[in-house]
Amino acid sequence: MSISHAPPGSPEPDISVKSSPGTSETAAGDAERALPDLEPIVPSSTRRTRVPRWLRRTSGPLLLLALWQLLSSTGVLTSDILASPGRIAEVGSDLIADGSLGNAMGTSLQRVALGLLLGTVIGTGLALVSGLFRVGEDLVDAPVQMLRTVPFVGLIPLFIIWFGIGEAPKVAIITLGVTFPLYLNVYAGIRGVDAQLIEAGESLGLSRWGLVRHVVLPGALPGAMTGLRYSLGIAWLALVFAEQINADAGIGFLMVQARDFLRTDVIVVCLIVYAFLGLLADFVVRSLERLLLQWRPTFTGR
Repeated sequence: MSISHAPPGSPEPDISVKSSPGTSETAAGDAERALPDLEPIVPSSTRRTRVPRWLRRTSGPLLLLALWQLLSSTGVLTSDILASPGRIAEVGSDLIADGSLGNAMGTSLQRVALGLLLGTVIGTGLALVSGLFRVGEDLVDAPVQMLRTVPFVGLIPLFIIWFGIGEAPKVAIITLGVTFPLYLNVYAGIRGVDAQLIEAGESLGLSRWGLVRHVVLPGALPGAMTGLRYSLGIAWLALVFAEQINADAGIGFLMVQARDFLRTDVIVVCLIVYAFLGLLADFVVRSLERLLLQWRPTFTGR
């Protein structure tokens, strides 16, 4: 490198750098070798060992089942208190073989399906009237809030007087249990729609029905699906009480017979059937939720 100095008052000095051929390539190579090896940043949540999710979800029930079998084998849990898992599996196989469990499940599913259908129609209809119209809210919301505080189980004697001891009171109890959770969630979903979305729809020229169809109902759909899941749980709970009313078929009828003969194994089989039916219904609703709410990004956990 050479620098030429000019006398005072002359133009700026000319600074020139003279490099020998290949100097730039050598310097670039040295700089590249001097850089440390870079490793991609991996979130801490993904560094742990990957375990299949189905294995993690089944590990808890399997551990509980193993503990149950251990307590039964050591005599801590006697058969008159709680039958062992092996005995329950044997009794369940016998009930399936003679067809009694299948018939009971079919009858109970019919009751839940009918009660869920009626409760969904009534609860959603009342929520739409109350959520979309102020007059509807004034007329509907207060009576519904009063009725939902009354335990539906306490209405069983009144339903027996009104509807007798057939299928009608059983379906009415399930319908009542389904209606209120669905009403509350759909109503909250409608009133929870962002007001800015309503203003944006109005600025785009949407009519009132267009706002309801394209803005309000899609915005209330997440709350409606949550209410449906909660209503399904209440439906199975109501079914347990409903099938105690002079039932001659259904899972509750099997439980009543087992109670009279102190058959804890049959009772546990019926409870397991209730649990699996409820889990299956929840799986169906969650699948429907993923299908209908694909537009909504959500946090799925880490």
